[in-house]
Amino acid sequence: MNNKIISSSAVIKELEQQKQLLQMEYNYEKEEFCKQAEAIGIARKVKKGICWYPITLGRSYYNSLNQLVIEVTRSSDTDINHSFEFGRSIRFFQENYDGTLSYFNFAATVSYADDNRMVVSVPSSQVIAELNTKERLGIQLFFDETSYKNMFEALSSVIQAKDNRLAELRDIFLGNIPVHFRELHPMRFPWLNTSQEEAVNKTLCAKDVAIIHGPPGTGKTTTLVESIYETLHRESQVLVCAQSNTAVDWISEKLVDRGVPVLRIGNPSRVNDKMLSFTYERQFENHAAYSELWSIRKAIRDTQSAMRGKSHSDKEKAHNRLNNLRSRATELEIRINEDLFANARVVASTLVSSNHRILMGHHFSTLFIDEAAQALEAACWIAIRKANRVIFAGDHCQLPPTIKCIEALHEGLGNTLMEKVSKRKPLAVSLLTTQYRMHEDIMRFSSAWFYQNQLESAPEVRYRGILDYDIPISWIDTTDLDFNEEYLNDTAGRINKQEAEHLLEQLEKYIVKIGHERIIEERIDFGVISPYKAQVQYIRSLLRKSSFFKPYKKMITVNTVDGFQGQEKDVIFISLVRANDKGNIGFLNDLRRMNVAITRARMKLVILGNAATLKKHNFYNELISYIDELNN
Repeated sequence: MNNKIISSSAVIKELEQQKQLLQMEYNYEKEEFCKQAEAIGIARKVKKGICWYPITLGRSYYNSLNQLVIEVTRSSDTDINHSFEFGRSIRFFQENYDGTLSYFNFAATVSYADDNRMVVSVPSSQVIAELNTKERLGIQLFFDETSYKNMFEALSSVIQAKDNRLAELRDIFLGNIPVHFRELHPMRFPWLNTSQEEAVNKTLCAKDVAIIHGPPGTGKTTTLVESIYETLHRESQVLVCAQSNTAVDWISEKLVDRGVPVLRIGNPSRVNDKMLSFTYERQFENHAAYSELWSIRKAIRDTQSAMRGKSHSDKEKAHNRLNNLRSRATELEIRINEDLFANARVVASTLVSSNHRILMGHHFSTLFIDEAAQALEAACWIAIRKANRVIFAGDHCQLPPTIKCIEALHEGLGNTLMEKVSKRKPLAVSLLTTQYRMHEDIMRFSSAWFYQNQLESAPEVRYRGILDYDIPISWIDTTDLDFNEEYLNDTAGRINKQEAEHLLEQLEKYIVKIGHERIIEERIDFGVISPYKAQVQYIRSLLRKSSFFKPYKKMITVNTVDGFQGQEKDVIFISLVRANDKGNIGFLNDLRRMNVAITRARMKLVILGNAATLKKHNFYNELISYIDELNN
């Protein structure tokens, strides 16, 4: 008993420290955001992904949530990745003739966003009328208070929890209380490998927590989907969350393919009918009672408009009518919501969106968190408050959470809940050990450095390749070519134009070696990765200008390491950018990101870098030595 008290006290202290570190990150990010939003010009805001300019306004209408929305599109800078997503606050602005910006005095919220089109909820029709009279309009992200508010609120709930399931989970995850498992006869899944089968069985037996640790290419999503599917044989409904909308979409789509009814809360990042069909909004609109609800909502708006200038007695009648209409609308909304949740076996959302008002009052036996190693601890607690047990899935040897305040990072804000539970409760962890993505030589270095040599290649991919007598990994040393890195700004980071040009020369040679007809016929795809945004944008611009690469436009993807998380390509080229006498490698010190980069290739990996600069770091020195051994 005494141990438990000490443990709870230490756990609460740890959570209070998390709250302080989150406050540091909040203060830093808000200050930096405001500073940049005010100080930098439109062009840099656009490149940073926090602004669209110019924009075109489209149709306006009331959506299924009875919000007035307007469509917004951009036609320029469409290849720049942006940060607009569901729930984010934005502000409209007009560029003045002297280049200054005038912001409109109302807040709006992103209701939906894809690559070049957004749907934005606005407070009133007067706002839309005002916007339609203006020219040179733009839209800019406002600082995201909502996510932080939800995280602070969640941490406070966990700290204050007493004599309930949340308090128990808190003390199990972070304290010295052991995890518990129920006795179940192990199930066989002939379509899974041994480590995947063991992981599914562990998730079914876990009373408190289980972790599916999935290194690159080991079928983490397959294992997670199977775990969810089998859990649904024992429970009526589960909550499935992830850090990003993309990950929520991916897991939702896999579940829909298995015939599982999914209710998707929030904004799907990929737009197609299949994705939209299981969103809350689309299902709400397709409900049999929606047409009546829509008519009532329209009647409410019409009655409100007609009240202006009416006599006192007429206004009183209108008020009575409004009260009756609103009462009926509320009844219908409750009925539709009850039906949607009753029909859904899986409710899916991002961690932050799990606090959406639609989910108020809902509790789940099991919560599955995908991408758990990329989520801040506080974000995980938002969803954990709604569950009795938690299944984490991810890999803390790949992309970490994004932390902008270096001090908060060094103090431990980047230590995720999944990583903490993995270290403190090793019995809860299932490591997936067979990978199905890459040639064994590409896998081996990552396995040795990050996974204690525990990974093995499935027989069907062990020796996969494109060209006869080709080495799966090549290092192109740029030391003697005298390429120079340049620092642009804190938004885009560093660039090495000569290295980018050399990379495309080498890519062109490799494409010629494979042959045009074979690439088209076999749909061989290529990825170009750089840790630096500026390098990515420069390579994209070179590709656009090149006549040689035009036939392969749809087969070549260029992105940052973060942009490639979860993806794989037949051929990967990596530009490391850094080239200096001091051995400064900055961003490349984050080895988890490099683990992602070097494990995206199925058959061929080519890395371009200045060996003299990079060898001063042990990881790159070992990597270069490993590649040299393969090539000799």
